[in-house]
Amino acid sequence: MKKILSLITCLATLACFSQTLELQKVDSIVDAQIEENDPALIVGVVKNGEVIYEKYRGLSNLQHHVQASPKTRSNIASTAKQFTALMILELSFEQKLDLEDDIRKFLPSLYPEVEEEIKIRHLINHTSGIRDYVELMSLKNLIWWKQMGLDNGDVLGLIEKQNELAFAPGTNSIYSNTGYVLLAEIIEAVSGEKFTDYSKRFFQKMGMTETAFVERYMGVIPNRAEPYSDWGSGAWLESPTITKTSGEGFLFTTLRDQLKFEQAVQNAKKENNELLIASQQAIPNSERTTYGFGLRLDDWSNRPAVHHDGATAGYHSQTLRFPEEALTIYIMSNNGNLNSATIADQISAVFLPELESSETEITYDERFKNRETEMKAQIMGQYHSEKGTLIRIVETEGKMYWRRDNINPIELQTESSNVLSVSYDPSIKLVFEKDKMIAFYPSGKTKVYERSTDLPASFSDLEGYVGTYLSEELEMSFDLKLTAENKLKTVFSSGIQERGLEAINRNELLANDMILKTQRDQFDRVTEILLSYGRAENIRFKKKTNLQFQPKIVVENGSIQVTTIGAHKNDPSNILLTKNYENGNEIWSKQFGGSSYDKASSILATEDGYLIIGSTSSYGNSNYDMFVIKINKKGKKLWQNTFGDFYNEYGYSAEKTDSRYLIKGTVQHCSSNSDVLNRECTTNVWFVSIDHEGNEMDSQVLEQID
Repeated sequence: MKKILSLITCLATLACFSQTLELQKVDSIVDAQIEENDPALIVGVVKNGEVIYEKYRGLSNLQHHVQASPKTRSNIASTAKQFTALMILELSFEQKLDLEDDIRKFLPSLYPEVEEEIKIRHLINHTSGIRDYVELMSLKNLIWWKQMGLDNGDVLGLIEKQNELAFAPGTNSIYSNTGYVLLAEIIEAVSGEKFTDYSKRFFQKMGMTETAFVERYMGVIPNRAEPYSDWGSGAWLESPTITKTSGEGFLFTTLRDQLKFEQAVQNAKKENNELLIASQQAIPNSERTTYGFGLRLDDWSNRPAVHHDGATAGYHSQTLRFPEEALTIYIMSNNGNLNSATIADQISAVFLPELESSETEITYDERFKNRETEMKAQIMGQYHSEKGTLIRIVETEGKMYWRRDNINPIELQTESSNVLSVSYDPSIKLVFEKDKMIAFYPSGKTKVYERSTDLPASFSDLEGYVGTYLSEELEMSFDLKLTAENKLKTVFSSGIQERGLEAINRNELLANDMILKTQRDQFDRVTEILLSYGRAENIRFKKKTNLQFQPKIVVENGSIQVTTIGAHKNDPSNILLTKNYENGNEIWSKQFGGSSYDKASSILATEDGYLIIGSTSSYGNSNYDMFVIKINKKGKKLWQNTFGDFYNEYGYSAEKTDSRYLIKGTVQHCSSNSDVLNRECTTNVWFVSIDHEGNEMDSQVLEQID
């Protein structure tokens, strides 16, 4: 018996010694992050339902030299989202709402023109398509953290002006703080209480008495940690906090309250707490399984994990749970120079044994290495993801880069003629085939990008972009301008910084951190631009000026242009063709037309000359007919033809296909030829196919436009 007791004592001593070593390592990690008089770092560890580590290092207030302590309350930012989601989940358990409910059941003023259901669960895991208010405000030149007293009502007022979503609910995902502000509004609508009051009772019920969302602008929060960062200057600066939104963040709490919650989560199965058990899983019926109830559900260090981070101004936090190991690391800080996720990663490595690579790591698939492509040039180019994201592989000063936009390029390394790796993580491979790029990740996941077939932007395209674009939702506009050096720039009515634009192809433009996608009408004119800025995607800006066809094309040593002249005081009009030097001075000119009205809309370059597209009442059947003139490169007319019937047919633009030309215009139909006062007329888009000699091959009447 004594031997058995001695063995038990020995084993317990070894276990304690092992844990002591682990905690000493954690201490070393924490101590190495900051000096004692720096803004604070606060760390806790829960293992098997018990708190095994709790550390407060640094100052919660630099001005008054206040040491961080168990009483210190810090803003955990987006790590708070799990609690807003938990309140919604509890209301669903109480059958006061359903996660499948359309949010407009509770917030009827939102998105009246959106036909698709925007479900509560879409808000919870960021699949609603509702844009982030932070970026929307930035576009309006209203930096959110500078808006004194900004609250949920202000956010709701901004979203009430939105008519469209960034994407159809459930079809995509993009992180949205707006969604969690709206969840707080739904809680108010269901409970009949202010969200801050309801949430305070919710936390008290869980024993988290020192935890609460910001209740009022400038309200006193006892033992509050002030946020600091040096912003690269080397001197500590305090970040102002003058807003009071809630639901998406701005939750002030203590480490001890958070560790109570982490213990409850770890003990949920043992105590049969169905609410907490459900809160750690994916949302039922959801299209997205890697984000649940305000929590990320993807792996961490190749292990199943439940985690989330938060950051705002100098505050940041991280909760990292490993359910299979019954281990949680919790970090919060008022030191903006630190990174909670990096520190959590270092601490987790202390407690988690290394995984055997043969069992858990999925190594790079060797079959890709042997799949060669013809040329290195096959790698360079533009690629689109399944969801339309544009990626460019470019070469700059002998190095290759992955670029999504014009900031933060990722350097690539060559491994073989058709394989590149990411410089900061060589285990991420890019494999190039004839028409695609495959991104291969260490986890075994792959992502396929199709090679883009979009044409490069021509000078005519650059001129076609020029104009004013208006967003009714944001009550702002921007101008696209072409400089004397033929460079695009954009000027915003809201006063945000002017940006230069790069036409990546004729349908996508980049302006530093903005992506602009053109929308064209049936005649290939740019009519709208969908602007994406961070977490606010596909904001529609409608073109209000310069909505014209392309009457000018760049040629060698200059340009060639068509325009309409005459038509003054009922005088006939003609089509004028000019060949110009690069400075705009005329080299030669030609006129085309008859005795009545002839109008030019656009010109198209062909292999042996040009097509002029317009309308005529000098030739054809009656009224206006579609008018096409073929000329050689010196302006000599080779042939002309008209297309149309009794009413008005107009030609606007043309494009070359494999064996013919497609002329685009409109055709009119009326109920009567004679009763002008009472007849009804409609105008439809009309496409006419002609051969290289101008003979009609077929035509197609498309949708009605008036």
